[in-house]
Amino acid sequence: MAQLTCKNLSISYGNNLALKDVSFEINSGDYVCIVGSNGSGKSTLLKGILGLIPRKAGEIFFDKTVKSGQIGYLAQQTNIQRDFPASVYEVVISGCLTKRGIKPFYSRKEKDTALKNLKRLEIEQLMHKSYKNLSGGQQQRVLLARALCSTEKILFMDEPINGLDPKVAQDFYALVKGLNEEDGLTVVMTSHDIGEAMKYANKMLHLDTSVVFYGKIEDYLSSDISKRLFGGHSHGKH
Repeated sequence: MAQLTCKNLSISYGNNLALKDVSFEINSGDYVCIVGSNGSGKSTLLKGILGLIPRKAGEIFFDKTVKSGQIGYLAQQTNIQRDFPASVYEVVISGCLTKRGIKPFYSRKEKDTALKNLKRLEIEQLMHKSYKNLSGGQQQRVLLARALCSTEKILFMDEPINGLDPKVAQDFYALVKGLNEEDGLTVVMTSHDIGEAMKYANKMLHLDTSVVFYGKIEDYLSSDISKRLFGGHSHGKH
């Protein structure tokens, strides 16, 4: 049973068709990497699935076990967000807002969830620090902890390692892979770094406004598009 189904999804900005007739299914526990050149529709697809931008045509279904408050989203950071003047704890627990309705105070359960995710990502020692004073890698961990406060099922990430140095990026990938394998979290991530992403994902969705390829990493490696990109060199997994 698919956890997420996209059927014939099309999205346009004005007269520009950003996505055309995109269809695929994602199963629970998948780690899907969405790749493609700039302007191929990667971020647009995530925003369309999450209902952040209107769709022109097509349908999106989540499995009934996924409630609207059980979807985590790690968006691309803007410079304004990097300077956000709140404590790490405040940023992380704000991830609980998606499922708490209009209660004026955080519950004990929500506070426990925030602490659990701070520990899970090994940043509990930063909880009283100001978010804007953290390094890029620390900020990404905080935002990931925040996203995890709103989901136990499925996590969407838009270019999460942008601007991180290679070592920090590796650590971040390993962290997400652990959440996928140990906690069974479904991960859907856009990335411009195809070779690196392939080491961790189990499925690849290659976009160029439409779907160029969707399937297992092994099949992607032997596909024509992969051979064109890598000239026949294999980028195997770890």
